[in-house]
Amino acid sequence: MRSPTPAACNAQIHPPAPYNNPIFSLFAAEPAIDIMTDQNQILFEQASITTPGGVNSPVRAFRSVGGTPRFIKRALGAYMWDENDTQYLDFVGSWGPAILGHAHPKVVQAVQTAAADGLGFGAPTRAEVEMAQALCAMLPSLQQVRLVSSGTEATMSAIRLARGFTGRDLLVKFEGCYHGHSDSLLIKAGSGLLTQGNPSSAGVPQSVSNDTLVLPYNDVAALQQLFKEKGAQVAGVILEPIAGNMNFVRASTEFMQTLRALCTQHGALLIIDEVMTGFRVGLHCAQGLYGIDADITTLGKVIGGGMPVAAFGGRADIMAHMAPLGGVYQAGTLSGNPVAVAAGLTTLNLIRETGFFENLRSKGETLLAGFTRAAQNAGVPFSTDIEGGMFGLFFSETPPKSYAQVMASRADLFPAFFHAMLDEGIYLAPSAFEAGFISAAHTDQDIERAIAAAERAFAKVAPSV
Repeated sequence: MRSPTPAACNAQIHPPAPYNNPIFSLFAAEPAIDIMTDQNQILFEQASITTPGGVNSPVRAFRSVGGTPRFIKRALGAYMWDENDTQYLDFVGSWGPAILGHAHPKVVQAVQTAAADGLGFGAPTRAEVEMAQALCAMLPSLQQVRLVSSGTEATMSAIRLARGFTGRDLLVKFEGCYHGHSDSLLIKAGSGLLTQGNPSSAGVPQSVSNDTLVLPYNDVAALQQLFKEKGAQVAGVILEPIAGNMNFVRASTEFMQTLRALCTQHGALLIIDEVMTGFRVGLHCAQGLYGIDADITTLGKVIGGGMPVAAFGGRADIMAHMAPLGGVYQAGTLSGNPVAVAAGLTTLNLIRETGFFENLRSKGETLLAGFTRAAQNAGVPFSTDIEGGMFGLFFSETPPKSYAQVMASRADLFPAFFHAMLDEGIYLAPSAFEAGFISAAHTDQDIERAIAAAERAFAKVAPSV
């Protein structure tokens, strides 16, 4: 933990500079607050006036675990510091992108160099070409890619492309898989919707959901039955090969092979959503682990290296249907932004170093083995799973294989564990339904520290079992 400087201790928080908006009169009515009080709480209260729920993405609000969100002001390597200057060992990694750790010097240098030449042009750049070449070289199923700025953009565009290419309307997705917040995908999705306890989202028209069919994850029989009945109408099937938004639930090999075979047989496109798993679970993504090629792949997070970059791509004959070549329209003013692409390209180059992913997994396995021993010693039901630098923690005897099994776990034990770890300076995702992440910046000492913290945390959870 870094202590505030004497000057900082004497500083005060004042209302924002004069605005005419009447909501800011609320600030003016309050006395100046000494900076040694809880800055996270102060900022959260202020943010709640001007931002719905006080956050710009729902899971950040701590609603499922209780308490006040931590407002982060800086991060370096495996650590973050909040507005109180409290230090945290971070196992969220910006929800996946920080695979090298925060503020890696080579990534920061690449961003600074690119920014010095201009923040964006709305015109093609050499960096975009190099990014596309790198992605196609690293993932065999990609022949062409289109860069966008978010995973939601990537999956939304991939589905539009699948429908435009096949001339069909039906989309198949799976319970608990989260593919961004576009309308047709917020049907029994994971992530923040699970955290809030909502099966879907308000504002999604029934007419949109009618064209989205939802199946249980890892249910081979249900998949076969659907294609038997509606195979000729299915434009595409989208799934997370390792679902990271109902925690960490991996598809079985049989399920993936059956899905690939049925899509091929019926002329539907297989869309593998690797926004989270892409270059996180291995150098060739989850498709490399399963030995299966997608027709369309979506990517994000790691390929931006902490900046907003995502992509979708696939076979050249499919991608030829994208405008300006074909009739499937997609556009983005900031797509391929040179500053963001610089961060992503540098990250992709660094993760290609020999042994990178083996090292990530080794550290992760040590961490999870220590957590498991601590839970067993405390008598708390607990299990884990890991692939590359992505892992899951479950309050159940065995890792879940479906949405139903995730919901049957003792997720009610997670808030106490989360806050006990937070008090120890260990930052986990504030939801029982999110995966965790190891970075190259985590040291053996960091892992030992987290295990020791878990031993004390599970001891606090044990009375509730």
